[in-house]
Amino acid sequence: MASTWSPDSWTKFEAKHLPAYEDADALAKAEAELGACPPLVFAGESDALKGELARVEAGKAFLLQGGDCAESFAEFAPDTIRDTFRVILQMAVVLTYAGSLPVVKVGRMAGQFAKPRSSDTETQGDVTLPSYFGDNVNGIEFTPESRRNDPQRMVRAYYQASSTLNLLRAYAGGGYANLRQVHDWTLDFMGRSQWSEKFSAMADRITEALDFMAACGIDPSELPQLQGTNFYTSHEALLLPYEQAMTRRDSNSGQWYDSSAHMLWIGDRTRFEGSAHVEFMRGIPGTVGGFVRMNGGAYGRETADVLVDCDVVLRDGSLKTLPVAELGYTYRHSELPEGAVVVGARLKGEAGDPAEIGAEMDRIAQAREESQPVRTKTGGSTFKNPSGEKAWQLVDAAGCRGMMRGGAQVSEKHTNFLINTGTATSADIEQLGEDVRAKVRDNSGIELEWEIQRVGRK
Repeated sequence: MASTWSPDSWTKFEAKHLPAYEDADALAKAEAELGACPPLVFAGESDALKGELARVEAGKAFLLQGGDCAESFAEFAPDTIRDTFRVILQMAVVLTYAGSLPVVKVGRMAGQFAKPRSSDTETQGDVTLPSYFGDNVNGIEFTPESRRNDPQRMVRAYYQASSTLNLLRAYAGGGYANLRQVHDWTLDFMGRSQWSEKFSAMADRITEALDFMAACGIDPSELPQLQGTNFYTSHEALLLPYEQAMTRRDSNSGQWYDSSAHMLWIGDRTRFEGSAHVEFMRGIPGTVGGFVRMNGGAYGRETADVLVDCDVVLRDGSLKTLPVAELGYTYRHSELPEGAVVVGARLKGEAGDPAEIGAEMDRIAQAREESQPVRTKTGGSTFKNPSGEKAWQLVDAAGCRGMMRGGAQVSEKHTNFLINTGTATSADIEQLGEDVRAKVRDNSGIELEWEIQRVGRK
């Protein structure tokens, strides 16, 4: 049964690639200590990254993510952090110069400690010990003392991540990222590289451009865009006790944010049906873009009933707030500007008894669980309901239940859902939808209209 989300609701699901802690009291103590610590990042910073990623999605910027496979306690040093930051700056300036687009810089840093393991134990000779799960769990040395899963390592990882973030923020905003320093970003190994001369020549051209601006009376030192940069952190949300302890409710929006990093993701080994990691991440704010654009709804209400306004990034890259009255809502349709990307929305609610609201949410979640393929890969409801008709009934009557095209299939559970059985391409999904539309047209004379909005080129 689906339930209302909370930071610890993941504990009711299957958790893979998590260490087993022998001392439950020690784990609880570490979690409590982390829960009392300040957040590593703030909601406003994560929202700012979401806005920048919207520009990437719109083709107005480029995303660059780099860093280590896994951070360690032993290699933690200011020079290591500086050099990683410097490499990312170098890559970003090359991409910006060559592509004439701003680059969103995300470091796989300040939290990328944990490592997934296919087995909880490792055997060498006649000795079997816990597997090495990363420095925030245990040590890499193959000894009983080192391989003990120690909850206090999460606390140590927090303080190392905090120190790393402090240094990164200082580098990003304290003058080190100033474009005047572009020649100083060259690492020692670059002098031995065939690319050294190319980078140096490009740096010379940037310096000449800055000199030209200064000669024209434009002081680069007064332009904040040239004095620093935005730099974000990311890691795989693998060690759920740590992520749960770092999850905070934003005092302004009331939403939950995992404050351990600006951007988190679920790894390939933990994205399965009934996954604890998926359950945890579903409570962290995602996008409401489809909900806003298509006037999404269910159980008697739709977006138009609860939306106050939304923030969108337009094709020209500008950010605009649109009130609900300007969206021209009708059934599963809006007049949102062409190419606009929704990056935020404000919704209105009605005061009520928390217990009653929670019970109603549980009822709706259970109803969806029983009637819709919510645990499969699907884009949601596929076709709009024609006037006076139910799309799923028309699809079912046309004999389309279970019909396949490549790796795409009409859901056996709810025939208005097309699912990816594991190998479907976008072409499979689209062609299957057209096959369904044709069969419904032949059977009932009704033309189904796509509810899923398809973008891109064939």
